[in-house]
Amino acid sequence: MIRVSPSILAADFADLGRDIGRIKQAGAEYVHIDVMDGLFVPNLSIGLAPIPCIRKITDLTLDVHLMIEDPDKYIDEFARLGARIITVHQETTRHLNRTLNHIRELGCLAGVSICPATPPETLGWSLGDFDVALIMSVNPGFGGQKIVPSAVKKIAVLRDMLEKAGVAAEIEVDGNVALDTAQEIVNNGARLLVTGSALFKAPDAGAFIRTLKGMEAGA
Repeated sequence: MIRVSPSILAADFADLGRDIGRIKQAGAEYVHIDVMDGLFVPNLSIGLAPIPCIRKITDLTLDVHLMIEDPDKYIDEFARLGARIITVHQETTRHLNRTLNHIRELGCLAGVSICPATPPETLGWSLGDFDVALIMSVNPGFGGQKIVPSAVKKIAVLRDMLEKAGVAAEIEVDGNVALDTAQEIVNNGARLLVTGSALFKAPDAGAFIRTLKGMEAGA
């Protein structure tokens, strides 16, 4: 089953409550929240402060993606404020297994993300320690980028790794997920799609999400 996690980085922050209400009405199950520190990625975005505000206005699952250095400093607080999925980058975490298990201990789903140049094999010894694997199909930091073709191929590699290990983790993909790119992403094994600009600029958000959800592998 395909599920959709709209990235509010592309929303109108002057009326965020309205936009979050619209994506729920359109059929989204998640709110994807990109946290950037200007160090790991060349951009800044929201931090801890907006999380309880977002939690108050929606019952959608808060899917928090920490694109920051030393994420261990902030995991407890994001969990306390209402995050349901907390994703850290393999590239920023020295003791990945310990970090992922700590996220689970806090009652959250543990996610791990890899950038386009990071081989999926780097997660080989962490299979079973995460609930979500987020593959970045663009270099993190800014919206509107073109997909890195090799990043899409990694989805199938990771899916094969998970199946051989008997691990039922979800594969999430973030980066230029649109109506003309999503089918290949789904065909390779992703089932959780992060979409930003393409969704928020769509004339009919409901139709957009229904189309993504209607995609089946091999279609």
